[in-house]
Amino acid sequence: MLDCQSHTEVEPVPTEILLKRINEFADLGGKQISIAGGEPFCHPDWYQLLTSCCRHADFQEVCLQTNATLLTPGRVSALLELPMDKLFVQVSLDGASNETHDYVRGPGTYELSIMGIRLLAEAGLGERTRIAFTEMFHNFEDLPALLEMVDRLGISRLVSGTLLKGGRATRSDRIALPVPSQYLDLITRYHKDDRFKSLYHRRGNIAAIEWHNGMSLPNANVCTCIKNLFIDANRWMYPCVMMPAEKYAVKAVHNRSLGQLIIESLPLWAELPQIGKRRQAELKFCRDCPGKDHCLGGCMGRAYTAHGNLMEVEDRCALRKAVYCRRPPS
Repeated sequence: MLDCQSHTEVEPVPTEILLKRINEFADLGGKQISIAGGEPFCHPDWYQLLTSCCRHADFQEVCLQTNATLLTPGRVSALLELPMDKLFVQVSLDGASNETHDYVRGPGTYELSIMGIRLLAEAGLGERTRIAFTEMFHNFEDLPALLEMVDRLGISRLVSGTLLKGGRATRSDRIALPVPSQYLDLITRYHKDDRFKSLYHRRGNIAAIEWHNGMSLPNANVCTCIKNLFIDANRWMYPCVMMPAEKYAVKAVHNRSLGQLIIESLPLWAELPQIGKRRQAELKFCRDCPGKDHCLGGCMGRAYTAHGNLMEVEDRCALRKAVYCRRPPS
């Protein structure tokens, strides 16, 4: 999700509050935790926080989400001191060149991110590193080149997700979602380019190809809403990172225990699972779609962020339908 906010300075969340929240989440049975931002390396006690997460025996995965621009040899050495059986580093990279990445991230950021990724790879952390790519109209054609780069550097995975515009980004024409023809061209390449297909199965996870390969397999549920709580730096808790809607926000979270917050959230979020089931049955745009049993109405968080209505189709509906309606290769 691209959520462009203003450039006002935000004070880091106090370390003692974050440590308390980490411990509470572990005590409540949490298995996976992600430290995101902003940029985690901007927090003065980032290493203490990350160490606390990695030392919790019950956490199966700890994900550090970064743009890698602030990575240094010293910081990479510090990461090597942490338990490697559960730590993953997820690096945001939105292009295979300065032109595409810097278009949204700012001048000079591509080179800094690549330097950080190389530091991770050279330190032996390549297989613990994933590249997160936001699919947009202007950068979608970079995916094959990014797969080559990921393989060359020994990075474990390239994972793509489609742009979701939030905040001031909704009023900008600078960026846009990919168009159906781009998805279809990529699927055609997947079938005709053996090198690309091999790389993909070794290193890739791209929405268009996953939908294409999985469309004949019914899904029980595509929505992880409520399963993955999201707390932002403004002290609000949401049912999902894809649904940062004030209507479903629990506010002033730093003053209360996580258990209290979850109890408070129950009446706010109680309708969401039922709405998810209604979407699968009632969305008129889904009725004749050949992929309806795979898509199940898509992500309702995306639908709400894009349209302000949980009973609308998600913003990727045209992309999904193009994939589902594509004829199999001859």
